[in-house]
Amino acid sequence: MEKRNLRKERVGVVTSNKMQKSIIVAEVKKVKHPMYGKFVLKTKKYVAHDEKNDCNIGDRVKIMETRPISRSKCWRLVEIIERAK
Repeated sequence: MEKRNLRKERVGVVTSNKMQKSIIVAEVKKVKHPMYGKFVLKTKKYVAHDEKNDCNIGDRVKIMETRPISRSKCWRLVEIIERAK
C-alpha cells in the first residue's frame, strides 16, 4: 500500500475564498451527545490550498491532507464535487 493512500480526505462546503490561492472549508458532522443521546451538529473548519482560485462560496469540495504549506494550511483541494447554485 502506498503512503499517499493513507492521507485523510474530507468533504465540506467552502465558506470563504477571499484569500489568494486559499479557501476555508467547513465540515459538518452529526455527533451523538454522550449523556443525553441527542444528535448535535459539530462544525470543523479547514484552511485548504486552491492553486487555480477555482472555488466559490457554497461549493461542495473534497480536500486531502498534505505537507504544511503555511502556518495554518496543511490541506489541498482535490476536486469540486458540486458547484454552488
